[in-house]
Amino acid sequence: MVKISIFDYGAGNIFSLQSSLQRNGAQVSIINDFEESSEVDGIVLPGVGNFDPAIISINKCKTGFSRFIEKNIPVLGICLGMEMLFEKSEEGQLAGLDIIEGEVLSLPKNLVKIPHIGWNSLEITDKKSKLFEGIPNKSWVYFVHSYYTKPKNSDIITSKSNYGVHIPASIEIDSIYCTQFHPEKSSTTGEKMIKNFINICKRSK
Repeated sequence: MVKISIFDYGAGNIFSLQSSLQRNGAQVSIINDFEESSEVDGIVLPGVGNFDPAIISINKCKTGFSRFIEKNIPVLGICLGMEMLFEKSEEGQLAGLDIIEGEVLSLPKNLVKIPHIGWNSLEITDKKSKLFEGIPNKSWVYFVHSYYTKPKNSDIITSKSNYGVHIPASIEIDSIYCTQFHPEKSSTTGEKMIKNFINICKRSK
């Protein structure tokens, strides 16, 4: 069985994410220190919380997290979990984890209602994306966010959406997979993505 750990920032309910992983065959543990999770096949950074408190939480065990990255253990970053991997964010004062070059910007307050809560369709730009295997273009997914990422290298963007601006809806780089939307709240499309991530973890064992 594939073993996946969810990192808990202590910021909110991650039950739906845990349930989705378990429904699709993963053995799930909830951790707040990466030293607790030395023998896992994948890590999930959930999308619940605020930038600075989450960065403080993960910085306490950043060395352990860095070891997972170095070992190419698959990581799924969801919403905030995606944003934390960048160099900086307009949401917070602290530096990001600086694993992905780029920044996190606020959605344009003069153009759209913030936060963006609801369903949007995806333009899948990388047809070879492992996370989107078996998922048709223009599928609908669920967003809850006020910020969006701007990677320095646009080639890592695997899908886009539009909400006042073009949003990188997902990225893939090495063993890191990120979504600005919430797969665990995105019905059958999201369930398929969760299953795909579990399969990625299985193949990397």
